[in-house]
Amino acid sequence: MEIILKTDIVGLGYKNDVVVVKPGYARNYLIPQGFAQLATASNRKVLAENLKQAAHKAEKIKNEALAIAEAIGDMVITIAMKTGESGRIFGRVTNTQVSDALKEKGFEIDRKKIALEDIKNIGDYTATVDLHKEVKHKVAIKVVAEE
Repeated sequence: MEIILKTDIVGLGYKNDVVVVKPGYARNYLIPQGFAQLATASNRKVLAENLKQAAHKAEKIKNEALAIAEAIGDMVITIAMKTGESGRIFGRVTNTQVSDALKEKGFEIDRKKIALEDIKNIGDYTATVDLHKEVKHKVAIKVVAEE
């Protein structure tokens, strides 16, 4: 079943994308929650017109995302965690901690737009920040022992 997404959904697509999903997923979850609408001929025409009108606005948003990515650059975020004797940390580093660390540096990035690998030890890691549909930026993370 083809649907038009009204919001970004991780693992499925971005706003205004036409995607194919199973009918039950669309009827029972996406459409009732307001995340999508059926991709009928009339809805496709409305989408095409909206995309045409929003093209310059989308370019501005993309340029802002590129500017943020350039400003972040090769920044290294240091996160202090409690550790055991073997260098393993208690708990794990979460995307909320990365988001808060970026906020301290002046970058307001939603935690849902940050993808992390599973961090359980002290060391250097990378996180991927999804700033825009076409702009993804890698941020270096250094996990150190809390003193």
